[in-house]
Parts: sequence; structure tokens; C-alpha cells
Amino acid sequence: MGKKKKDAESASLFDEEKPAAQPTEAATAEPKVEELPPLPPGVPGLPADLDPSWRAALDPETRKPYWAELAKFVTEERKAHTVFPPAPDVFNAFRYTPLDKVKVLLLGQDPYHGPGQAHGLCFSVRPGVTPPPSLRNIYKELESDLGIAPVKHGYLVTWAQRGVLMLNACMTVRKGAANSHAGKGWEKFTDAAIRAVNDQKRTVVFLLWGAYAGKKLPLIDQKRHVVVKSAHPSPFSEHLFFGTKPFSKINTALEAAGEEPIDWHLPEKVEE
Repeated sequence: MGKKKKDAESASLFDEEKPAAQPTEAATAEPKVEELPPLPPGVPGLPADLDPSWRAALDPETRKPYWAELAKFVTEERKAHTVFPPAPDVFNAFRYTPLDKVKVLLLGQDPYHGPGQAHGLCFSVRPGVTPPPSLRNIYKELESDLGIAPVKHGYLVTWAQRGVLMLNACMTVRKGAANSHAGKGWEKFTDAAIRAVNDQKRTVVFLLWGAYAGKKLPLIDQKRHVVVKSAHPSPFSEHLFFGTKPFSKINTALEAAGEEPIDWHLPEKVEE
């Protein structure tokens, strides 16, 4: 299943070669974004093609001092190094899963740092790219848990379109250098996104794999939402990950809350 095409301007955040996006009529539809002061000169806002539900929740973050510092940092990094994912794909997690459609929040740490892998969804890689070890372990657990055989690709957009927000806490990374963009401001921005999901009135399942994701527990109201927590699917902790049955636990929680469960099947053939 291909992703919707984005015009060149709407996906240009932190890409100095293109002008910052201008709001579109769709992007300013309900729910209305609160009246905000203008952005400082040269500081990009959110891409104009994000769903209004996300813009209403996250636009205020772009007026905070850390955002301008983050934008400057990523811009300078792109000048001096290769940065993943490409600028048009940084906000794909929000594009594919509007805030008011989130059923599950899956949190990763930072994007894959190899060529051609990262495209804005945690654990997912582009069509034609060999699934990395952690994703192969996710597929193994999916088969063990629900009997769904692994597909040959690692393109998880279908899950995102079905309500799984696949969010990396740090949304960019330098080529070949894991966690190289940590501590620069992304975590404040994605914490705001987690809080926005937590503020939803309906039950959401938060899927937290590994110690890093587990640190976000204080942002989640566990009286209203469900947390499914386990070891990370990395080969280093796979012996603790296998057998945790996260996919059936998620669907059981959704059904108990009166929500439709997630169809975890992926198409055999995909394209962007």
C-alpha cells in the first residue's frame, strides 16, 4: 500500500534547500489551532499537510525556545552530514496516524542510521530493504502470538494506517551514528505528542519495548489507558522478548475498551 504523495513544500521542515511550508485550507480546518504568535524569522513550523488534530496539539511546541534551537541543529547537521530520515519523511508517523485515530502508540528510540532504511516510522524500513534484526524478531513473535507468517519486506505503513502510531522519541539521526541527535530537543517534542495521545478520552494502548521506552511511563495515565511493556526485540534481549505476546494483549485490551482490534496482517507486496 503506497503512501500519499506530499507536495515538495509541505514536507520541507529542516530542509534548508526548500522554503518552509505555508498553511493550507485543510491544515487550518477543525479542530482549530489556538492563536499563536508568529514563528521567528527562519524557524520552520510543522508541515502543512499534517492532520489538523496533530497541528492543534503540536503547533504550540514550535513557539517554544527549544524548537528554534532544534531546527538550527538539524539544519546544520544536514549541511555537514547525511541525516536520516530524509527531510520529507521526518513527520510520517503523524501523517499516517492522525491523533484522533490512534489506537496504539509504539515508541522507538531513534531512526535506523543505515542508508535507505528510515522513513519516519519506528521499526519500519522502506520497500526493498532487508528487515533489520529487531524487526525480524517482531515478526517471529507475531507468528508465535497470532499465527501470522512473516512477510519478506519491513514496510509497516499498513499498521500505521490502521491506528498504530509508530513514533521514535528522537526523530532524526546522523548516518552511522546511533543516538547522535539525542538531547537536542526532539524528546521534548515527542513527549508532547505522547501527552496528546494520553489526553484522548478513549482507551489507547501504549506499547513500550525496552528500558528507554519504559521511561515514558510517567507521561501515561494507566487508570485510563493500557500499557503493554516488555524487553526490546533487539537480538541482545530477544530471549526476554520472545513469548511476551504483545499483539494479542493489545487486541484484548482494545476489545475490552469497545474498540476494533488491530489487523496485524501485512500485504505481501508493497510500494511507496
